[in-house]
Amino acid sequence: MADKIAAIGAGLVGCGWAIVFARAGFQVALYDESAEALRRAPTHLANCLKDLEAAGLIESAAAVLGRITVENALADTVRGARYVQESIFEDVQVKHRLFGVLDALLDEHTLAGSSTSAIPPSQLTEDLKTRERWLVAHPVNPPYLVPLVELVPAPWTATATVDAVRALMTQAGQAPVLVKRELEGFVLNRLQGALLNEAWKLVEEDYISVEDLDKTISDGLGLRWSFMGPFETIDLNAPNGVRDYAERFGPFYHRVANSRPTPQPAWSETLISQVESVRREQLPAEQLDSRRAWRDRRLMALVRHKHEMNGGPA
Repeated sequence: MADKIAAIGAGLVGCGWAIVFARAGFQVALYDESAEALRRAPTHLANCLKDLEAAGLIESAAAVLGRITVENALADTVRGARYVQESIFEDVQVKHRLFGVLDALLDEHTLAGSSTSAIPPSQLTEDLKTRERWLVAHPVNPPYLVPLVELVPAPWTATATVDAVRALMTQAGQAPVLVKRELEGFVLNRLQGALLNEAWKLVEEDYISVEDLDKTISDGLGLRWSFMGPFETIDLNAPNGVRDYAERFGPFYHRVANSRPTPQPAWSETLISQVESVRREQLPAEQLDSRRAWRDRRLMALVRHKHEMNGGPA
């Protein structure tokens, strides 16, 4: 197949995917049904790539941008593509409509993935003639800085599809992981959700402030988690490894887990308003975009460090 990738959806995630594949040398066709989104995309892409070049993470922003073509027609976007990455609005019906059109447009060997954050792939692809060539490829935003991709097949996704998309993601510099069978929220968001639920409760019960809760992660757990996962973390945190840790602390974690009602109540409007008020005092709404840019620059510095630590090029 040709080294062409189709990216459908020109928002933050779709543009992020375009950078991932163009950076890896693929020709990328970018499409969105919104003319306004397509109009904004080149400027957004250029700004992101300029920052990547300044951080030493790509050699030439112009070269990468030159491999991205903005398309005005969906058929032209997917024609001849090796792979299609969909990143449109997170709504089952909206995605259904698009997938129905793509079902008739995909070339014989084109594979396709959805960036959905939580929708099981069986809810999206059951009626497609090409359904064995579809799966979920859920990124972390922005995908060109955070390489993890969750690959989630539907029950009917062909093994060859999973293997080929995993190989493609690896070729593109991503870090694919396989979720062996589908479940709502997949793995990353279920882990994030467990942490978020406890964070909301600790603030609601007035054990800690919003600011100090964030510090607990950014200046504590997050430092280790940027280099290793929870199992490796605990394996190193007891003299004799993970079994030693489990025997020492397992009963404590069991008591903590059972200290919360199951199922937990939804985040209340009062609680959401309380946290929002604190966050907007710390960061006015009009500064959100600039703070996102700051986050991305800090991620670039971390990515550069990790590359150097692993003996690779910056």
